[in-house]
Amino acid sequence: MAIITISRGTFSGGKMLAECLGQRLGYRCIDRDVLAEKAATPRASQRDIRAALDEPPVIPGRFNHKRYLYLALIQAALAEEVCGGKAVYHGLAGHLLLKGAPVLLRLRIVAPLEFRIKRAQERLNLTRDEVITHIARMDQDRRRWTQFLYGVDWGDPALYDLVINLERITIDQACSLVISMIDRPEFEFSRDRENSMKDLALAARVRAELALNPFTSNLEVDVEASGGVVSIRGSLFEQVEAVKRVAGAVPRVVGLTVEDLAPLVNA
Repeated sequence: MAIITISRGTFSGGKMLAECLGQRLGYRCIDRDVLAEKAATPRASQRDIRAALDEPPVIPGRFNHKRYLYLALIQAALAEEVCGGKAVYHGLAGHLLLKGAPVLLRLRIVAPLEFRIKRAQERLNLTRDEVITHIARMDQDRRRWTQFLYGVDWGDPALYDLVINLERITIDQACSLVISMIDRPEFEFSRDRENSMKDLALAARVRAELALNPFTSNLEVDVEASGGVVSIRGSLFEQVEAVKRVAGAVPRVVGLTVEDLAPLVNA
């Protein structure tokens, strides 16, 4: 079993490929709407979370800290959804949201413009020119989103294990190609890799709980986990004890180390 992420431009066939893989492999298909539902809390509605995934970031400011909260919730929801394997996520930057995952097949799907226009016109009540404008805007927004948050070019092939161009192959052929890859040792879901995925999910959950708790919600921290021991680094100022209290209450945390970088920043 494996975890598959599919990155694609709007109407490029990513959803079709995900559904084909899900049907043939018996994997769960996870998209933006599933994540928004799983990640939503009283402080972050499904609509707000969808907007955080769809809208490109703006200049640094208060709204971007809200985006930090939304992304922390999204990362936790995605990591928890896929940590057991047998999952296909088709949505923006899944391979980046799961950065560090030890068993991840990262796909990039591209398609000719005419392919995309046809799919868009089947779904949207727009003229051809309006569809072309819509596709261009969505692609630009996604490129800006990944560049701002992760400092990478969304279309860089080096970010993926496999790039599939649907110009000359069908969805079924692409599906068969992907299935032929997941039996390779690089994508086997061993016990050690499963434990590493659980640690990744735990770190994401701790980060989300810190972002949600009113005593620590103003902080932006780096969180890692190994064997249930969680390490937190960031400028914490006078909130070290609050960080320890909130993080220590998260289920499956068996140990905790906290490093306050504020003295270094102010030195």
